Amino acid sequence: MRRTRVAGLRRTPRARGMRRPGLPTAVALAAAGVLLLSGTCSSAAQDRQGGAAAASAGESGGLSGAAACPGLEGYTCATLTVPLDHGGGTPGRLGLKVAIADNAKAPKGVLLFLTGGPGQPGVPYVKRLSEKLAPVLKDYRLVMIDQRGTGAGALQCPRLQKEMGASDLTPPTARAVTDCAAAIGPNRRFYSTRDTVADLELLRRALGVRKMTLDGVSYGTYTAERYALAHPGRVARLVLDSVVPQTGGDAMDLAAMRAAPRVLTAACKAIACTTEPAADLAEVVDTYADGVDVLDALTTWGFVDPNYAAMIDALHKAAGGDPGPLRGLIAGTRQGNAATAEELSQGLHASTLCLDGRYPWGRSNAPVAGRQEALEKAAAELTPADYGPFDAATATGLGWMLSCLHWPRTPAPPLPPDHRRLPGVPVLLLGGDRDLSTPLEWLYDQKKLTPRAQVVVVRGAAHSVQSRAAGDEGREAVFDFLLRD
Repeated sequence: MRRTRVAGLRRTPRARGMRRPGLPTAVALAAAGVLLLSGTCSSAAQDRQGGAAAASAGESGGLSGAAACPGLEGYTCATLTVPLDHGGGTPGRLGLKVAIADNAKAPKGVLLFLTGGPGQPGVPYVKRLSEKLAPVLKDYRLVMIDQRGTGAGALQCPRLQKEMGASDLTPPTARAVTDCAAAIGPNRRFYSTRDTVADLELLRRALGVRKMTLDGVSYGTYTAERYALAHPGRVARLVLDSVVPQTGGDAMDLAAMRAAPRVLTAACKAIACTTEPAADLAEVVDTYADGVDVLDALTTWGFVDPNYAAMIDALHKAAGGDPGPLRGLIAGTRQGNAATAEELSQGLHASTLCLDGRYPWGRSNAPVAGRQEALEKAAAELTPADYGPFDAATATGLGWMLSCLHWPRTPAPPLPPDHRRLPGVPVLLLGGDRDLSTPLEWLYDQKKLTPRAQVVVVRGAAHSVQSRAAGDEGREAVFDFLLRD
């Protein structure tokens, strides 16, 4: 998955919403494939009970409750107990579920796979990832973790969860955001990537290894980069798939907007379409003023079909005056994006993005009272060269932007300097040229800060190359990279 996609600014110019008629079930089910889970270690209720017990009784940084993972041969499930506040000022501990392969003597050591979001758990994906990574798992010991605030320990924000599902572009209401922050309370300041990085260092110590290889997808790449910056001597190598740069993604998603014509034109060529999807996209946004919905649907549709065939056809019809098919696809992606907090926690999503991000008003410690004005000023300074076929209302109306606009003032953790480079370990930067969630432009931004970068771009692939690409080119590149001496 991506950084976050996560409605409506009341006083900022907004897109007028298309009415969304019902959608054929098949389309909704296809979109729902974004969040298919398999191979959980145990039930959510059991995990909550075990995690709570470990957090109250265990020592911070230790693994407890180790037992064979139910239904997952060759893996042990345990709970990593970590402090709520790594600075020690606020008491409390968290129990994080971990799945660990049993081949403790794997010759190349631990391979820690980091999922995306932020808000997505790790343990439920062990079975799927172990199948995808099978050629390297005799040499590596696969480890996956439910990062703080995810999975069985997910931060619960029912209204925000219902409004946004698994998206980080769908706009939430201000009430849903403020209710969420109030439900989490002051402890929301302990859910930044910096806190997760500290948890991962405790995991490394608990596993008793000197170094780890990290493989991250989407937001997982950002977590892996931040870990490497904080603990450069503890990293053997990095696989960064669908890259979010270490400096963070652009809060206005301008790179994705500018990339949309490139992606749609390439997809059109692949399917030999006879339309001009880039021109159709510009016409649709101009006519219907619904750029947020369109960008949200396009970004999600890359998970369903990286050739965007249905989207290209629907855009052409909408540009010609028939918006019905496009409205149906938008409605379908919204339905398909429905997700529980255990699948992708929007509470954690907002907490992390607001703490980590840089916005037109500054960071999470900026007074709420000046944010709207700063956002409107930023919108006024944008030009068509910034947002391509979209518009300023799209750039300022995206879900994660609005979540953090309304997020209560919260102390902001320090961020690494923008100019700091990753340590000089081997790094594979992997991306699909059809990805609008983490566009290739971000991969090349990260390359500038990566001394030993190997770049592999998979043509025709979209987001999460290792797990979703139809062909094996990307996975084979990962295998070769991981097995190389």
